[in-house]
Amino acid sequence: MIKKPIVIELSTGMEARPVAMLVQVASQFSSEVYLETPDKRVNAKSIMGMMALGLDTGESVTVVANGDDEKSAVDSVEKYLTNK
Repeated sequence: MIKKPIVIELSTGMEARPVAMLVQVASQFSSEVYLETPDKRVNAKSIMGMMALGLDTGESVTVVANGDDEKSAVDSVEKYLTNK
């Protein structure tokens, strides 16, 4: 299991289209992928769960992945959320 804290740097925030793109990124991997805030843990492959988080630019989250390709999953989610 890998956990990595990151700060969301998407200029558009986490509205419907960026959330859908994040779900697509996370869904490429066989590992379980979650985003955690201090009070919630949501499956990054669930568009409804991700919308429920209501994240915005500048907020801090922890990306958690567990599985065969967990490092690649965390790296890809981080790359998407930080515009790198």
